[in-house]
Formats: sequence, structure tokens, C-alpha cells
Amino acid sequence: MTENPRITATEQPGQTSPAPMFSVVIVNYNGGAYIQAALDSLRAQTRQDFEVLLVDNASSDGSADNLDVSGLPEFTLLAETENHGYARGTNLGALRAKGEWIVCLNPDAVADPDFLDKIADGIARHPGVSMFASAQYNLENPNLLDGAGDAYLIFGIPWRGGFSRPASEMPDEGECFSPCGAGAVFRRELFLAHGGFDEEFFCYCEDVDLGFRLRLAGETCLFLPRAVIHHVGGGLAGRASDFSIYHGTRNRIWTYAKDMPGAILWLTLPGHLTLSLYLLVRSAMTGRVRETWRGMRDGFRDASRMRRKGRDIRRNSRVPLWHLARTMAWNPWRMSQLRVHVRKLPDNSSVSSPNASKAL
Repeated sequence: MTENPRITATEQPGQTSPAPMFSVVIVNYNGGAYIQAALDSLRAQTRQDFEVLLVDNASSDGSADNLDVSGLPEFTLLAETENHGYARGTNLGALRAKGEWIVCLNPDAVADPDFLDKIADGIARHPGVSMFASAQYNLENPNLLDGAGDAYLIFGIPWRGGFSRPASEMPDEGECFSPCGAGAVFRRELFLAHGGFDEEFFCYCEDVDLGFRLRLAGETCLFLPRAVIHHVGGGLAGRASDFSIYHGTRNRIWTYAKDMPGAILWLTLPGHLTLSLYLLVRSAMTGRVRETWRGMRDGFRDASRMRRKGRDIRRNSRVPLWHLARTMAWNPWRMSQLRVHVRKLPDNSSVSSPNASKAL
């Protein structure tokens, strides 16, 4: 399977109303009562220049039936006949979206009333940035973080920065490696131009892979601490289910093989293999070894193919290796503790990407 072909947007016949600023894309699969709570939080937004696209991946629990969508500026239900996974589901929503910006929202998340307002504020203050990460708190325990953007260890291990850490560790605005898909924000044209999420990933690490590809293209990711969502985190698939462990393990190996430039890959490969062995041993101690081993087996089995798949992306990168490396974490202890990894911005500074001058 080759890299996703370029996705192209389709025109909306007869459209007369102004295009919204935001297209909020929610991918649902047996989301139960979570999905209505997510929609209710969007209805309460302080700004109304948005649409909601709910992609239902053939849910069997009726969670997409009889939803109350009153009060939403615009709502579209894409009722699919099969479970496409999060990656393809989001891509389908992006194809139908009309907004300038894609806002990904997990069905087991609720947004603060000023969520979109704070994103718009970040966009206005940083016009050269086309990728943003939201602040995520644990929906069931507000004293815990759910995430502050995704972090990436230079040895090829991603993690959700700050996951289950004390809420007091929420960082200030700054640069993180990539946005977590639960509340990721992308300029729609950029998202489509780079093929969206890699649908072969199905779910897990597809957000890190896209963030990595955009990094190679010269883009920057900015973390917005005041754009807040409250996320169950594994509310649908389970925080440590066999499904999540398998896909997370396999896909993080795929991301490393596919996206890491050769000079860094060969220098860090011994560390990657050592950390993989450590994670396998740790999984044996916690009763998760079967799915971890399956994920590693399939990840490494397809590593050469994924390496070929990302060849053009890596070859066309014009980002200096030192610039890419400094966006990553270097301390494995920070990864093992799931600590936040956000580089604070200088006071009164505006972030821009090397490609900011190339209008999309």
C-alpha cells in the first residue's frame, strides 16, 4: 500500500452562506452517551462560525441515532457502513469540511465554552503557524492532565505529554512536537495537501506520524494552554486494552521507520531497540506482553516497507537535522515519566514556520 494519494476537496453545489472558520470533525464508533456530551459542549461555544461533521464508523450501539443537534450552527452526519478507524474517518470528514481550519475532537471529550475562541486567538497571534495542540484535562479527575501535546523521544518513542500527571504541571504556551488527535487543529488546506492521516495506521500514532511529516515539511506545532478540552482518554477503546496496546506499539515503530531521517535513524537505532526491549520486559511485568509482542513483531516486520513508503517525504525535506532534533526530547527518563515536553516561547514572541511565506 502506498502513501495516501493527495486528497482534494470537493465543491459544495449551491453553497451561498459564508464558509465557517472551523470544521469540527468527530469520529465515532460505539461512543455511547459520550458523543451527545461532546455535541452539547460545542453547542455552548462562545463563537458560532463553525460546523460539526460527525463521522460514524458503523456503530452498533445506536450512539449516532436520535442525537440532539439543535443549536449547532451546522451539523453533518456521515453514516459509514464499515469501521474505517480514526485515521480514515477523519480524512473523510476533512474532505467534506468547508472551514479554513480542521479541529479534531474525540467523541469522549468535551470542550470548554471558549475552546474555539482560544484557538482563534492563537491563530491570530501566530499567523505563520498551521498546526496547534489543545490543552487536555482528565474528564473524570480535573486534578490530572490528559495531555499537553504529543512529545517525541529522539530514539523513536512518542508519548502524550503530561498524561495522568498533576494538573499543576500544565505548561505555558510553547512549541510541542505534534498535536494529540483528541484536540488537534490543522489548517485544512495543509492537512489535505499532505494526505491527511495515514489510513494504514487505522488509529493510534496517526497524529504523531502526520505531525512528523509536517515537521519535515518545515511546519511548527504550537501548544495553546487556554484552548481546553476535558478528555476521558481511552473512553472508547480502553486505556490499556489489547487493541490500543497492539496498534500503539506497531504504529510507533512504523512512524520511526517511515519518518526519521537516515542520519538520525542510524545513530538512534541501537537506543530504539534497547528501549523496545525495555518496554517488552515492562509489559511482561504488567501482564501486557502478548499484545506488545504482536505489535513489535508486526511493526518491525513491515519496517522496511514503511521506510520505502516515507522515502519521498524524507528526501524532499529541507529542514536541517539539528532543527528537527531540537524539537524532540532526548531524555528517556522524561518519556518514562510521561512528563510534559513543551518549549516555552520568549515573552511577546510570535512563532512562524520556515514555510510561512509559502501561502497555502
